[in-house]
Amino acid sequence: MSQQSALEIALAHSMTQDEYETVLKMLGREPNYSEIGVISAMWSEHCSYKSSKKYLNGFPTKAPWVIQGPGENAGVIDIGEGYAAVFKMESHNHPSFIEPYQGAATGVGGIMRDVFTMGARPVASMNLIQFAGIEGDSETAKKHRFLLRGVVDGIGGYGNCMGVPTIGGQTGFEECYAGNNLVNAFNLGICKSDEIFLGVAEGIGNPVMYVGSKTGRDGLGGAVMSSAAFTEDSESKRPTVQVGDPFTEKLLLEACLELFKQDLIIGIQDMGAAGLTSSSFEMAGRTGSGMKMDLDKVPAREEGMTPYDFMLSESQERMLICAKAGCEQAVIDIFEKWELSAAVIGEVTDTGNMELYWHGDLVADIPIQPLSEEAPILDRPVAEPEYLKTIKDIKLDKNISNQEAFDALWSDMEVVDKSWVYNQYDSMVQTNTVKGPGQLDGSVVRIKETGKALAMSADCNTRQCYIDPELGSAAAVMEAGRNVAMTGAQPLAITDCLNFGNPENPEVMWQFKHSCEGIKAACKELNTPVIGGNVSLYNETNGVGVFPTPAIATVGVNDDMNKVLPSCIQHNGSTLYILGDTKSEFGASLYMKKLYGKVAGTHPEVDFEKELHLWDFVINANKAGVLQSAKDVNVGGIAIAAAKMAVVGDKGVDITIPLNDVKDIFSETLSRAIVEVKYEDEPLFEELIGKYQVTCTKIGKSGGDIININGIKQDLTNAKDIYFNTFRKVIEQDL
Repeated sequence: MSQQSALEIALAHSMTQDEYETVLKMLGREPNYSEIGVISAMWSEHCSYKSSKKYLNGFPTKAPWVIQGPGENAGVIDIGEGYAAVFKMESHNHPSFIEPYQGAATGVGGIMRDVFTMGARPVASMNLIQFAGIEGDSETAKKHRFLLRGVVDGIGGYGNCMGVPTIGGQTGFEECYAGNNLVNAFNLGICKSDEIFLGVAEGIGNPVMYVGSKTGRDGLGGAVMSSAAFTEDSESKRPTVQVGDPFTEKLLLEACLELFKQDLIIGIQDMGAAGLTSSSFEMAGRTGSGMKMDLDKVPAREEGMTPYDFMLSESQERMLICAKAGCEQAVIDIFEKWELSAAVIGEVTDTGNMELYWHGDLVADIPIQPLSEEAPILDRPVAEPEYLKTIKDIKLDKNISNQEAFDALWSDMEVVDKSWVYNQYDSMVQTNTVKGPGQLDGSVVRIKETGKALAMSADCNTRQCYIDPELGSAAAVMEAGRNVAMTGAQPLAITDCLNFGNPENPEVMWQFKHSCEGIKAACKELNTPVIGGNVSLYNETNGVGVFPTPAIATVGVNDDMNKVLPSCIQHNGSTLYILGDTKSEFGASLYMKKLYGKVAGTHPEVDFEKELHLWDFVINANKAGVLQSAKDVNVGGIAIAAAKMAVVGDKGVDITIPLNDVKDIFSETLSRAIVEVKYEDEPLFEELIGKYQVTCTKIGKSGGDIININGIKQDLTNAKDIYFNTFRKVIEQDL
């Protein structure tokens, strides 16, 4: 290629001219077509984190219980008794907008591979999905009903076939997602703490092996596609979306777990974004090794494929293995037993280069470390968003009765039960789910081998992150941890998925910078280190970006699987208490959005010390056996939290709370919870809480067939009908 044509090809691969000049210096020559493809993928936003890396440095990542932090396929924490939890969350936003079923399905498949590549058997999945409003007859509502149905079908279709329960998550609606819905998939697996496998390739002469499905052209350019904003022609990018096969992945899972029981391999890596390119460069790059691969030996399912196709295909259900020399046939035998392809396609070298051959001819020769070390780290301009100057001083001065407000909030898509969604997921497969979807707050699985339980929650209040990215992100960490604590488990670590708009917009980079600062502060103060995660940028269409959406998934341990705390009313005649102070804090609240049509105001106060005191008390009170249930107070305030506890528990409540302003029943002050205590346990409860720095107020009783909260009244049967049936009626209205 002439220099001009090579540059044109590089620019067509979303490489900048400065990056191309760096490539010329790195190689000492012009790159060929395959090399441009490989380098552009490795330097894409999706793979290199070039816009975000600057702000990710400084995340707290260490603790005595952290076995593996960021940098591997997934993070790992010690959960005691010789066992470890392996977990991670990743985005599949762009593919799910273009092709919702396959986009969501392959997101689930990819995150499961990240987990079982580490040697763990997946035991629980969650998801956080965001759409535009789905009510009404507008084209946007129709589009997002279609997207939501496809995404849910894809998540359930893949997860159910894999035999992994989907036990929780979050579904949200804001108009900012009209051109770019979000699909964040989380998975957690269990393994022995001394049987963890890493994605490394080392040992000169050790064979590099390809296992799993054969390679096709599906997903070509997927990493680059996910590193650009959408336009009106984004539907044409459908060929860049991978196609998943959960039945093949189930075979791959079992084959890998069988492989791990034998001393045959050095390392193993999932072929995710950028396929064979990222997996090979990452495995060799982690050890400073070189690698030689014969691409004509890669199992193919299509004819006429080129080296470029093999390196950049994102075909699903594939792994790259660095085996021990002499163990090749034993590895092949295992995978062929499970009816999967397996082939030796190369070896580890000491050259430090990635040498790619095609029928004996050298077709690419790229230095591995320089490609990583010279990957651009951008210092993009930042500027405080102009909108922040106009949203602070909002007066809630309409004459709206509390009954009117409650009725409006109670039927909101954000509040009502999503059983239409989670009933399509198998939440009970593996028979270890203790607290599943629809049961409020954190979800829980038991670990039969240890008698312990793992609690987890995925959360993000995107409106709060919009009005204050730093405090909103800190509040997301608090909320996910609080949901875990409400089950009686001690929050231990988080994984994140940072979804933002176009990083070329200085205001978006300002949001991202401050969001990272909020996460760092919260994780440090709450002692929940970040052990892995994902960044998804360019979530915008035609210049309209999404709200900052730093999804947080927290995992915690309960030492007794028989003491998992419910989040709905358990008994008639129990006493209800509110823990924490309630202030008039309505910034970014559902009350303001629903009744005033605004996402605005001042963010509620963030107090990490109060949050920790709340966690500590609920966890220890649960151990002492004085709590019957606990539910955190968040969207919609006390009124919505108490009503949810009532309808899910199928018991009425009679509550009277002294407040400074009558509408504070809907305030979204942080660090609060409603707890249920048996009448006879009141003295023990009040004695115990006296030892903690937590404000506590007795607010009422459970029982009867009426929900009565500070004069707001709703028949329990009617409230249940609205709560459990509204979503289904909306999502199915045009079927």
